[in-house]
Amino acid sequence: MMEFWTRLLNVVLAIAIGCGGVIGLFYLANIAINALPKPWNRRLLPWVYISPALLLLSAYLILPTVQTFYLSFLDGRSQNFVGLKNYIFAFTDRAMLIAFKNNLLWLVLVTGVSVSLGLIIAVLVDKVRYEPIIKSLIFLPMAISFVGASVIWKFMYAYKPAGDDQIGVLNALLVNFGFEPVGWIVEQSVNNFALIAIMIWLYTGFAMVILSSAVKGIPEEVIEAARIDGANSWQIFWRITIPMIRSTILVVSTTIIILVLKVFDIVFVMTGGNYGTEVIASRMIKEMFNYRNFGRGSAIAIVLLILIIPVMISNIRRFRTQEKLR
Repeated sequence: MMEFWTRLLNVVLAIAIGCGGVIGLFYLANIAINALPKPWNRRLLPWVYISPALLLLSAYLILPTVQTFYLSFLDGRSQNFVGLKNYIFAFTDRAMLIAFKNNLLWLVLVTGVSVSLGLIIAVLVDKVRYEPIIKSLIFLPMAISFVGASVIWKFMYAYKPAGDDQIGVLNALLVNFGFEPVGWIVEQSVNNFALIAIMIWLYTGFAMVILSSAVKGIPEEVIEAARIDGANSWQIFWRITIPMIRSTILVVSTTIIILVLKVFDIVFVMTGGNYGTEVIASRMIKEMFNYRNFGRGSAIAIVLLILIIPVMISNIRRFRTQEKLR
């Protein structure tokens, strides 16, 4: 019992001293900056407040990125310089080429289907009486982690040989309708699509919520004017709704693209990257931690970063353009 109270006291003291220390540092720094001449105190004051965030960002993001870039030019044990050998491997190895092909498939299907379904649902339920309930049910998978969703769908895809009792929901339905059970995870003709379906299930709700807000932001006067001019619902959707929320569609699409490029959890839990389901992130983990080849793993990490950077820059430019228009 005494040990419990000692630990509790240590936690309380750590919180009090930590929070109090940070507040005190900011207070003293504010006094010191205000004591400087006027042109300088206004220029330095913002840097005082953002400096802790910049230090943390440097320590946990910038420096590791620089180190990873450095390691990508070394051998597996990070001892000898090998030049571009690791990058040549990343773009010529058969397993990596399969990973690139699979990632491209993920990008096209997850982004296209999630955004399309999200937009269609957002428009269809816009005026429905039970809109909040419907949206909540569709958005609910977003509350589940990738690992949790993968475990759920692993039971959905469970396979038993023909003639045995099927415990997987999908195969049980197939057998009930007279079809043969399918090895959704091991059949290379369908397993990538089965994994992609999990991420679509997870992120359709995300796309729906964002796009629904954009749809509700369209002025009613514009819709009414279009109806008076004789436009039907289909014409309103293509010629008014989509053009007016195009920027939101692009932001949602690029956000999902970034998430898809980094996808790892689903593949790791469902197949471990086997049966032709390898993606870039899973290959990076294998090279770095399974095969202990830090050079190749680092090179793949840098390639993944390079693929993500243009998408992030595109989003930043779009946000700046929108701010200027306002």
